[in-house]
Amino acid sequence: MSEAAKLAKLNQEQAVAAWVNYLNQIRLDNLLTALHVQDLNLQDALSSIDDAVKKIDLEVVLANRGGAKGMHGFIAEVAEVGIGNARSQLLGDGAVYQWVNDNGPVDLMRGGVEIQQKFVQAGGRFGLGAIAEHLQKYPDFIKNGGKYQIPADHFEMVEKLHSMTREEAGTLLTLSGDGPSFRDWERVRSFLDGNSVGIESLEPSTLEYREVQRGTYSSTMEAEKQSLQATDQSLRDSAYQDSRPKLSEGAKVTLAAAAIEGGTTFVLAVVEKRRQGKKLKDFTNGDWTEIAGDTGLGFVKGGVRGLSIYSLSNFTATSAAVASAIVTAAFGIAEQANKLRRGEIDELEFIENAEIVSLGAAVSALSSFIGQALIPVPVLGAVIGNTVGMVMYRAVSSSLSQREAELIARYLEEQRILDEQLATEYQALIEQLDASMSDYIEVLERAFSPDVELALLGSVQLARELGVASDEILDSEEKTLAYFLD
Repeated sequence: MSEAAKLAKLNQEQAVAAWVNYLNQIRLDNLLTALHVQDLNLQDALSSIDDAVKKIDLEVVLANRGGAKGMHGFIAEVAEVGIGNARSQLLGDGAVYQWVNDNGPVDLMRGGVEIQQKFVQAGGRFGLGAIAEHLQKYPDFIKNGGKYQIPADHFEMVEKLHSMTREEAGTLLTLSGDGPSFRDWERVRSFLDGNSVGIESLEPSTLEYREVQRGTYSSTMEAEKQSLQATDQSLRDSAYQDSRPKLSEGAKVTLAAAAIEGGTTFVLAVVEKRRQGKKLKDFTNGDWTEIAGDTGLGFVKGGVRGLSIYSLSNFTATSAAVASAIVTAAFGIAEQANKLRRGEIDELEFIENAEIVSLGAAVSALSSFIGQALIPVPVLGAVIGNTVGMVMYRAVSSSLSQREAELIARYLEEQRILDEQLATEYQALIEQLDASMSDYIEVLERAFSPDVELALLGSVQLARELGVASDEILDSEEKTLAYFLD
């Protein structure tokens, strides 16, 4: 493969890596954006609750609005606005409720819909009597699209009773007790069947009747804040789950990488045949079979590359560029291992080639990383960086190879001269050592001769040879007597 083809192949590999990195970055950016937006949403939601509590404290309770019997109705209106807006704001939909607060036919506005609240417990009619009175004063309220809102627990009971048949209602309590009675069923059916108010004109409040009393609204609003925070955490968890790598995305990356590498391999194989002087019309079945085989291998390698890069960059602390380098090096080393098994190269060549493959992959990864950082355009920066880096690397490595060859040749010549010099010196030392050993053995034999007189003379000579001081050598009768008798 020519240098241009190798560069094109590396560019294609790093382009896939840069694309995977771009997909990962999009998911991460979306997560960070979602979390930032959710911070603002939660802040707005909690502020709505706090504002509602403050308004209830000052404008309702402190002002004693509605008196002892009617205060809870105004508390319910403000609380509904605060809670309804908070829940909508937490989802990023903004405020939806507006408190009319003019003692007119409308208590609340929600997206253009007029709402009249009826939080009435007296009479045991679930607020339906109060609705009937309001309709007498404003008969066109429902016709104009208005809605009546009653406590959540009242609406649940009205809906339950309305759905019962007479036979089912006959099993209800006939006297007042813990549950609804047959008389309650009659009241509900009579109201909904005898007036212009259908069940569709009613809607439940977010609150129950007991939750908007003077002594309970504070705890109700505090519990709502805790509920909002729990919902907020669920939304954050959902955003995190959406940002995680997915099997479907990994499959798309695998197929795309396989198609890209297979296509690149096909083009390069055709170009290589054309470089050999063949025209497309002259390609034989063998040529196309060879091209198809190379293309299929490229498709498989591309799929492995795409899946490996996606997995390494998402499930380990590995950047996409480095992941691509690891895969490229693995393929290159595997190819060298096959050559080693076939006997085409020896072990030393295998190690050298593996090092070169790994170094080239590392340079490609580093170049792509730097290029993407300097040119923050998805894929383009990585390709440009890889091109510049690999061209520089090839130029430098080629220059270094020539210089290294010269250095090695000079080193070998110096080693040859040094070997000859050391061999001469070594031979001279051996000869000197042989002569010294010959003299030493001769002196040693005389020192241990059976002849006592010869042994004494030999011992004196041995002591002198070994460098003993002359005044310490027993070379006379006087020194010998003095040594043994003193």
